[in-house]
Amino acid sequence: MTVLYRHMAGNRTDARTYGGRATIDRRTVLASGAAIVTGAVAGCLGDDGESAGTEVAIISSPAGFDDNAFNDNAVEGLEEASNDFDLSYTTIEETEEAQYESTQADAAESGYDLIVCVGDNHTDALETNADQYPDQNWMLINNMIDGADNVSGWIEMNNEMSFLAGVVAGVMTNEEFEHEGSSTDPGESTVGFVGGEQIPLIKAFEESYIEGVEWVNEDVEVLTGYGGSFSDTGAANDVAESQIDDGADVVWHAASAAGAGVFSAAQDHDRFALGVDVDQSLTEDQYQDVILGSAVKALNEATYEVSEAVVDDDFERVVGEQNLSIEQGSIDFVVGQAFEDELPDAVHESLDEAKLAFENDEIELSCGPTSC
Repeated sequence: MTVLYRHMAGNRTDARTYGGRATIDRRTVLASGAAIVTGAVAGCLGDDGESAGTEVAIISSPAGFDDNAFNDNAVEGLEEASNDFDLSYTTIEETEEAQYESTQADAAESGYDLIVCVGDNHTDALETNADQYPDQNWMLINNMIDGADNVSGWIEMNNEMSFLAGVVAGVMTNEEFEHEGSSTDPGESTVGFVGGEQIPLIKAFEESYIEGVEWVNEDVEVLTGYGGSFSDTGAANDVAESQIDDGADVVWHAASAAGAGVFSAAQDHDRFALGVDVDQSLTEDQYQDVILGSAVKALNEATYEVSEAVVDDDFERVVGEQNLSIEQGSIDFVVGQAFEDELPDAVHESLDEAKLAFENDEIELSCGPTSC
């Protein structure tokens, strides 16, 4: 089932200057905003009753919107753009991968100036549609289309992001740490990883996370498992609970909306968890007491930049492969809001060392950003 919402342009009041343009505070940006999607406004007219100059559509990944992670972070950039420019956007929620080719084609037939496809799951369908609709501007997140001069392909260095999560987990499991009833057990030195669907992209998350853990301490045991879904919180909860029962005191997830099940498992069993993609101590603030921090990527900055290029009639400058990385400052780890100034110094020191090592090309990962 495909669900569409349309969003009008507005005026932002919470902006600041960053990198030559206005942007929301980093923590707010990385948190993303589920309310942006659920609070959609019917129609596509500006305040003067006329259509916005630039119209953008964004098609979800299988996790759908309101995931408090990947999809909502992409929407955040469009929300920023709608406040900065004469631009409106439509969110198209399509959770069935088998429908992507037809959903993309329908959007192209509707005459949008830009269509954003969230996730590598769109790649095969877009290879067809980019050719079928050569005059359509497309943005693909988590992959690129070779030779397509109408596709801006954004590959986030998910392997770098996952490594940083592993570094934090590897440090924390060896530290004696307690917060509001939850604690680590340094004697166990065990951490966990819960994936959504077992696909090449998430396998790269898993392997890079393990390498981050081992970079800190090769003796740490890493338990891994998959819930089989990016939306089933119960399945993710079951996997996380099993890992906690087996000694994991910190569990990271790469399961999009299903990751809330990991947080609830940590909360119920007095352990800790790590968020993904955005600052989930904000987007999932009911679990803030167990979310030590989140490995994040500023995907909102990518959707903003591509939207701006379309508004400026300069799409050519974003065509082809584009990246988000540690070196660019677009991949990072943010401490959870309940743990600011509380985490051991070893966490911050290890993160700084790891980021510097990436910038100096001193870390070679087994997996790429989208697969192994």
